[in-house]
Amino acid sequence: MSSLEDRCWSCSCASKVEAKHSSGASWFASKAGEMMSIISSVLTSAYGSLHGVRAANLLRRGLVLFTVGASLALVLNLLQIQRKVTLFPEEVITTLFSSTWWIPPCCGTGAAVVGLLYPCLDSHLGEPHKFKREWASVMRCIAVFVGINHASVKLNFDNNVQLSLTLAALSLGLWWTFDRSRSGFGLGITTAFLATVFVQLLVYNGVYQYTSPDFLYVRSWLPCIFFSGGVTVGNIGRQLAMGGVEKSHVD
Repeated sequence: MSSLEDRCWSCSCASKVEAKHSSGASWFASKAGEMMSIISSVLTSAYGSLHGVRAANLLRRGLVLFTVGASLALVLNLLQIQRKVTLFPEEVITTLFSSTWWIPPCCGTGAAVVGLLYPCLDSHLGEPHKFKREWASVMRCIAVFVGINHASVKLNFDNNVQLSLTLAALSLGLWWTFDRSRSGFGLGITTAFLATVFVQLLVYNGVYQYTSPDFLYVRSWLPCIFFSGGVTVGNIGRQLAMGGVEKSHVD
């Protein structure tokens, strides 16, 4: 009888211990689930806010680059029209803004694409550009680029080849002075090639024309202008990207 009572008591104790352990395990599992849900929600909100900040920063940089490219294109194109380097049909040129209205938006879009590609390519290659990374250097680069454009319509040589060689040397000097990166040189060459092909197609289809063309339908110095423009816009894009990174770190 006593052995039976002992056996019943031990069974009841064992069931109580098992119930206690199961309740403790379920409590721990519920708390762990709550912690995981909290961590997941925090990480999700952090990722969403970070993604929103990056998207807003990318949009801001793109708008700045578009504005710079469109403004430079408007001023420099008017300079070439005044010097009769480029000729447009008379029915197109009626006012200051209706003449070649499509050039500033096209150049602004190209500037935004090139300016955003430069820091992305630097990050992809693992070669962060740190040479002369300040706004004073960027402003000097813009001034040199405008000077190269001004020289293309002001300098008088016996033939276009001499002018092209001079502008090519100035464009390489601009890259060496303000960039010196392989990615900058490669993107500058790519920009010059694609932009020159695009302009060749425009002139071929009669949208406008160049006086004294010596490189198919355009001037031979045009790729030099596009190369120096790509390097200049790339420096602006890099500086804007660096400012965005520093601001995100501060926040």
